[in-house]
Amino acid sequence: MNYIEIIILALALSADAFAVSISGGVSAKHVNIPKSLKMALFFGVFQGLMPLIGWFAGSTFYYYIKDFGNWIALALLSAIGIKMIIGSFDHENEKFRNYFNTKILFVLAIATSIDALAAGFSLNFLEIDIFVPAIIITVVTFLVSLLGIFIGKKAGNIFGRKAEIAGGLILIGIGVRLVIF
Repeated sequence: MNYIEIIILALALSADAFAVSISGGVSAKHVNIPKSLKMALFFGVFQGLMPLIGWFAGSTFYYYIKDFGNWIALALLSAIGIKMIIGSFDHENEKFRNYFNTKILFVLAIATSIDALAAGFSLNFLEIDIFVPAIIITVVTFLVSLLGIFIGKKAGNIFGRKAEIAGGLILIGIGVRLVIF
């Protein structure tokens, strides 16, 4: 696997983190550099760690999650998406829209990186050294997430509540896509 293929893999794996970052940027009242870096770091690190875990765990762990891992991601993303939609109608209750909260970021980072676990498992069978791809996946996801937060913030400022509802629907849609495909 060459560097271009690894970058393409990293971009594909970071798509969910990108969409969630857009939702985070849309729903946040105040987005600043430390919050943006925190979210991007969570997504980047988890997206880079999951292939390592998948690669080292091999077939044993994969067989435990292959049948229901996507369902877990659907439940987590749907719960947060529904809270986001509800929060769009309740502007006095900011806790629903605090994507930058550490606990929420932890859940989102796991939910968006389950596919990276399977990718790591697959890379094991290709007999590829996992460390360089894991670093590239981490960096690409970090950068893509920062871009998503910026895009989301701009969209939120322009479209307001409609963008927040769309962000919640996007999260639910990501979860549904993981189950269907």
